[in-house]
Amino acid sequence: MSGDKKTKADKVLKQLFDQTSDDLSFTGKFGEYTVEHLFGEVWQGEELSIQERSLITCTILAALVREPQLQVHLTGAKNLGIPRAKVEAMLTHLAHYAGWPAAVTGHKVLNEVWPDEP
Repeated sequence: MSGDKKTKADKVLKQLFDQTSDDLSFTGKFGEYTVEHLFGEVWQGEELSIQERSLITCTILAALVREPQLQVHLTGAKNLGIPRAKVEAMLTHLAHYAGWPAAVTGHKVLNEVWPDEP
């Protein structure tokens, strides 16, 4: 793996998941693409903050009803300090464009990962 991309990827992975690329279970070419391309390139750049990228990712995963990946990325959003209220607002907004069932599933996963504080 490329040193520079791996270093950049590890910084993002640490912020999101408190892990590095060495902790990922992906191996082979898919592992390399995940680290170097996805986290070493796509999650980089100054056009969007890491918090914006995280919220966008959560929105897409909720719209596509990808529960396991949504669970992982909602944990990342929480680790980045994105307020739960912002995630809830995203899911409410999403309901009107991606469908109510997708938003219901998103709320289910949110409550599993990030129980609503009283």
